[in-house]
Amino acid sequence: MSTEPTQHSKVIARLREPLLLTWAGMTAERAARALWPLWSIVIAVLAALMLGWHESFPIEVVWSVGVLSTIAALFFLVRGFIKFRLPSRMDALARLDGSLKGRPIQALIDSQVIGPEDEASAVVWRVHQARMAERAANAKAVQPKVRLAARDPFALRYVSALFLGVALLFGSLWRVGTVTDIAQGTTDLASGPVWEGWVEPPAYTGKPSLYLNDQDGQFVVPEGSRISLRLYGEIGALTVAETVSQRLENTGSAADPEQNFLAQSSGTLEIAGPNGRSWDVSVTPDSAPRIEVTGAPERGADGMMSLPFAASDDYEVTAGSAEITLDLAAITRRYGFEAEPEPRESISLDLPLPIAGDRSDFSETLFGDFSEHPFANLPVKLSMAVQDAKGQSSEPYTYQMTLPGRRFFDPMARALVEQRQWLMWSKTNGAQTAQMLRAISHRPDDVFRSETAYLKLRVILRRIEAQVAYDAFSPESRDEAAQALWDLALFIEDGDVDDALERMRRAQERLSEAMKNGASDEEIAELMDELRRANENYINQLQREAARNGEQQQRQPGAQDDAMQMTQNDLQDMMDRIQELMEQGRMAEAEQALQELQEMMENMQVAEGQQGEGQQSEGQQAMEGLAETLRDQQGLSDQAFRDLQEQYNPNAQAGESQGNEGRNGGQGRGESHEGQGGEGQGQGQGEGQTGQGQEGQQAEGQGEGLAQRQNELRREVERQRESLPGAGSEAGDAARDALRRAEEAMRGAGDALGRDDLPEAIDRQAEAMDALREGMQNLGEAMAEAEGREGQQGTADGREGGEQRDPLGRSPGANGQAGTDQGLLQGEDVYRRARELLDEIRKRSGESLRPEQERDYLRRLLDRF
Repeated sequence: MSTEPTQHSKVIARLREPLLLTWAGMTAERAARALWPLWSIVIAVLAALMLGWHESFPIEVVWSVGVLSTIAALFFLVRGFIKFRLPSRMDALARLDGSLKGRPIQALIDSQVIGPEDEASAVVWRVHQARMAERAANAKAVQPKVRLAARDPFALRYVSALFLGVALLFGSLWRVGTVTDIAQGTTDLASGPVWEGWVEPPAYTGKPSLYLNDQDGQFVVPEGSRISLRLYGEIGALTVAETVSQRLENTGSAADPEQNFLAQSSGTLEIAGPNGRSWDVSVTPDSAPRIEVTGAPERGADGMMSLPFAASDDYEVTAGSAEITLDLAAITRRYGFEAEPEPRESISLDLPLPIAGDRSDFSETLFGDFSEHPFANLPVKLSMAVQDAKGQSSEPYTYQMTLPGRRFFDPMARALVEQRQWLMWSKTNGAQTAQMLRAISHRPDDVFRSETAYLKLRVILRRIEAQVAYDAFSPESRDEAAQALWDLALFIEDGDVDDALERMRRAQERLSEAMKNGASDEEIAELMDELRRANENYINQLQREAARNGEQQQRQPGAQDDAMQMTQNDLQDMMDRIQELMEQGRMAEAEQALQELQEMMENMQVAEGQQGEGQQSEGQQAMEGLAETLRDQQGLSDQAFRDLQEQYNPNAQAGESQGNEGRNGGQGRGESHEGQGGEGQGQGQGEGQTGQGQEGQQAEGQGEGLAQRQNELRREVERQRESLPGAGSEAGDAARDALRRAEEAMRGAGDALGRDDLPEAIDRQAEAMDALREGMQNLGEAMAEAEGREGQQGTADGREGGEQRDPLGRSPGANGQAGTDQGLLQGEDVYRRARELLDEIRKRSGESLRPEQERDYLRRLLDRF
């Protein structure tokens, strides 16, 4: 039993360190509870002195606040010492023992009271104390419980701490020493610095602020930096002299306690007086930004212009603009350009800027599609300028060039675009343009591959001549005619399926010949690109023709599908495979793959040509009937237009009437007339060719015959409308509405013809033809919808035959996958939109009222992009 106290003493000795720490925590805890008002007052007064409040109030107020603060501090000091009780060793031991399970320290101190003579009881007691000793050996110091919420319900201690934090950020410890001058009522300056100064460069420079008290005799700052000075002590003891602001007015007094000015030029800055200093200030000027064109403009296949340029600035380019004006001095003034041009506004563009990265020195490319603009393919002046964050603009950079436009390879399409350009130059070219259009379409069988193209040109020509004859060729009419000529040129240039097929065959033959002859890699790559474009154009033409004619093939159950079903992705994969074989030098395999591709494309043409050879559907028959009606209406409108011309100049138009009647009869109504007269032959053959032409005009051209034919066409359209398929569908109802409008227009045309009002009749006939075309288009859509519904029969939820849509309602891509690889900003300036988004993100990331998580996310977006 004599060894037990020794063992207990060892355990207690090991608890010395946690016991001491627990005692210190209890002491701090009791001191904080007793003295928190005292230290709150002290740090509040210290913060006020650091912020210089004692210099901003009258001396009486400073004295009053000082006395009250001293009395309050003494009161809380005395009260704190009265309440404060230093914890004893037993208090600390009890706190430490209370933190352990079973209070092991108290168990070690206790002695056995019951049955100490009993050996069994003594053994149990020793085992218990040994277990408590092990538990006590793991004791750790108890943290103090400094909870003052109950004693400080208004959290005044936190207000004082916040006040001190603000003073540390925006105040200075030097100001605390100036309180002795006020207390002593003297004008002696303190021994340390009694002034402060800062230099703040403009934010766009990204340069850090400078603390003047830490600067040596000279420093360098950007132009426009703000210099702020604060002078303490008696007014007049310190003065400021500077030559950097270039101020001549509103300079104020050199002894003003606070001074602010901008550094505009290099010079000197001096604070004169006790502890004063001087500096040589070097001001770096902010140069204007610079811009230049770095390469010649390039033109894409679709007429898209790309022009590379480079811009730079001392710090950052914030915006840029370009203006394109017509260079009249560089235009050869002949043909359609002889007339004075109509005033046109210049083309204004925003220059693209880097979405992310450094904007002080960068290279970009200006893109623009000006194919349809009146300036296309004409000499222009391009003026470019950029601006920096200071608002300075660069010197305008002028670049002379020919504005790129779309290239047309078909001679007829090129001629139409040229006439369109003359119209856009000046509407006074209307008569000359009409003559040229009549001349180039003199023999339609020789120059037009498509009957539709010729009929469209006749409509355009008729409208221009009628509006010019009645002096009604307004700018709006001119723009409408120019748009129609552009659409017709595109129609002729792109061609039909046969043209696309022939172009594809030529491209395949050239590529095959190049592979056999061992052409260079550059030549083969160029031919591969040509073949890709030809194949894509061919597939697009097939799809367009099917959409126009409603020739969507219906599959019969159990029938073998011989038509090749290819998507753009399948075609792209096959072309990639051919190019990969050629790059690997496996020309034999590449040529074989090219031959297989050619056969597959040919099979697509065969399958397309076989559609409709069998029994036609009801929709196809209705489509052909409407097409025949449209041709008849076109022929009737041409006859009315010729009668109108003869009313004003019968001799000059007689020969042309004979020739055009033959052409239009053969082209539009299937008759076998042969045109012999034209624009150039009208005068010479007018008298000799009046037999058949005069008889036809006397029978049909004086109103009653034309009105009767017009009414017959109207009744035919009414019959076609009543038997039109697709009832109940949206497209089918739209087709019926279009035919109903065509009937109304034809009725008005018939009435006008009966009154011999040919201009009114021609206008109503044009409305009828437009309505017929719209009805044919709607009928094609209705047929496609009907075939799609038939293809979906027997499927589950449309997962096989129906069109699937993603959760956002978007249609799947060509390969059946949700999503798209098309541009999401089609028709918009993607660079301008990206710049607007980046500016909005920057603005939101700097708004302090937004949650920190959101601002952090916006900053990561800026770092990423």
